[in-house]
Amino acid sequence: MQATLLTNLMLPLALGVIMLGLGLGLTVEDFRRVARYPRAVLVGLALQTLLLPWAAFGLALAFRLPPELAVGLMLLAASPGGATANIYSHLARGDVALNITLTAINSVLCLLTLPLILNLALEHFLGAGQYVPPPTRKIVEVAVIILLPVLLGMTVRGLFPALAARAEKPLRVLAVLVLALLVAVAVVQSWQVLVTYFAAVGAACLLFNLASMAAGYWAPLALRLPRGQAIAIAMEIGIHNGTLAIFIALNVLESSTIAAPAAVYSLLMFLTAALFAGWLVRAGRREGAGGLA
Repeated sequence: MQATLLTNLMLPLALGVIMLGLGLGLTVEDFRRVARYPRAVLVGLALQTLLLPWAAFGLALAFRLPPELAVGLMLLAASPGGATANIYSHLARGDVALNITLTAINSVLCLLTLPLILNLALEHFLGAGQYVPPPTRKIVEVAVIILLPVLLGMTVRGLFPALAARAEKPLRVLAVLVLALLVAVAVVQSWQVLVTYFAAVGAACLLFNLASMAAGYWAPLALRLPRGQAIAIAMEIGIHNGTLAIFIALNVLESSTIAAPAAVYSLLMFLTAALFAGWLVRAGRREGAGGLA
């Protein structure tokens, strides 16, 4: 009962407050800038929809994963980012407006791509496809947690700019605390799964996570996109909506084994993204100090 209250009410509420805080630092002009320079959006979407499924497929074959675990890794690759990606991007000084834009577009796009990719994975690894209904309800939940608080925060900033400025630092601290709580909850909820499946799928999940974030960061830089946009894309495609993948595995496919890669990945991504964000912040400070020298 307490776990249900925490995961179904308290954590979404805390994430909503964090997203409100992100909205306090955004303006309409931030989103207009993204719309005027859509290359970053196209790069992020291309990496998410074209690169990641093939990367997951290659890792599933390379590690010779059992069929259900291979399907679970493909399901994870087809899942979009979520509120957590936006928070990590904020902490790492990424382009949060781009993050929110990518999350919104990816969430709608996955209504088409997720059932397609998952059905192909089921046919290849298990020998039989299955109709997978678009996860409309979960996408609506993501929109409520992300978009509405952001719009509210932007409204508050427009009406009370001084209040928005004062709230920025406390909400940044709150974001760190919420992420720590998310990690703790992920460990508690997934402990049995981690013990059972980590040896079988942990290395594949870790490599998939590292490859996703590395491609999301270095590919945009190679294409001469700004560093803030590269950070946003790296977080967006490296931090997946594991909750959505687990929900589909358990409630649609009725397989706890297929849910295992998402559970393992959800724990690993919190840790690797935290280390990556810390490295990005330190690197940004060094660059800033070098520019002042």
